[in-house]
Parts: sequence; structure tokens; C-alpha cells
Amino acid sequence: MEIRFQTKEESNKQQQEEFLKLSKVERFYSFLRLSERISKFPVKYKVDKNKDNFVIIIKSR
Repeated sequence: MEIRFQTKEESNKQQQEEFLKLSKVERFYSFLRLSERISKFPVKYKVDKNKDNFVIIIKSR
């Protein structure tokens, strides 16, 4: 493991250069791996309890 101190712009540029060195197939597989990791990332989301339910609201006077 290597620790580097650099700006965000420098880091982004380096990541982009390393990515562009990959072949098209390697880029595609890299994208798929990233997508899989992102899908496993824990997120907070609100569950809509009425999403798949038909709700009738009757207002009385």
C-alpha cells in the first residue's frame, strides 16, 4: 500500500490516466466491478409502505 499526498485534481488525473491505459475489454470489466461494489454500498433509503398498494381515502364532512 502506498500513501500519496496530492490534490483532488492530481488524484483524478492519475486515476483517469491509469484507466485509459487499460484495454477496452479491461475498462468494461472494471466498470462492471465498480457497479457491483456500488450496489453493495450501504445506503439509507425510505421505504414507501404504500408503493404497491391501492389506497382509497374517503373524506367525510
